[in-house]
Amino acid sequence: MKLRLLALLLPFAATLSAATPPAPVRALLITGGCCHDYELQAKAFIEGAKKFGAIEWTVVNEGGKTTRAQIPLYDNPDWAKPYDVVVHNECFADTKDPAYVRKITAAHKAGKPAVVIHCAMHTYRAMAEDDWREFLGVTSRRHDHQSNYPVKVLAAKHPALRNFPADWKTPMDELYVIEKIWPNTKALATSKSEKDGNDYPVIWTNDYHGARVFGTTYGHSNATWQDPVFIELVSRGLLWAAGREK
Repeated sequence: MKLRLLALLLPFAATLSAATPPAPVRALLITGGCCHDYELQAKAFIEGAKKFGAIEWTVVNEGGKTTRAQIPLYDNPDWAKPYDVVVHNECFADTKDPAYVRKITAAHKAGKPAVVIHCAMHTYRAMAEDDWREFLGVTSRRHDHQSNYPVKVLAAKHPALRNFPADWKTPMDELYVIEKIWPNTKALATSKSEKDGNDYPVIWTNDYHGARVFGTTYGHSNATWQDPVFIELVSRGLLWAAGREK
């Protein structure tokens, strides 16, 4: 009798399990610093990402609007522990204390996935040591002028580029000059400089000691953050980094 009851209940349990949605992705967005409208960007990202998955957001916007800041978040060695993925969209170019920066990279080196956007690539660029740049997967210290840059897709089958148009041009945005691509970085798309004619990675992935890192150098202007193509890109990039790609 018990075996018969169990056989009857198993299909029902399987149906319930299949119908149970996965837990939301717990995302920490770290933002702030100079040169950008980070309040608008955070709102645009959080609202736009709703279409692509359940994400539970925590936003830390600290450090003011300067190029030099050390935010208290990182004083806790377990600062990244509650989250599935960390989004870095900050701009502190002149902060150069390696001990402080290693409080950040240590969490990612231990396996915490990340998304790195626009000025995150110039954050800590004054630091001589390469810890942050190895984590990002690219080295950049300057950018070209703002323009509408065509994006050439190199890896259309990557989950982050699902539905990405083959002929997309950015809204007015900055092209970052990439000096170095680190060994575990894979470029997913490039744009051509209108100054030197070189193609530079603008979307990529990095394997940072086993942690997934998704990056894009675009995201300067409010117009970019209001573009649905860009919002889908960074949303799908976040889901990929967190291991929730669709």
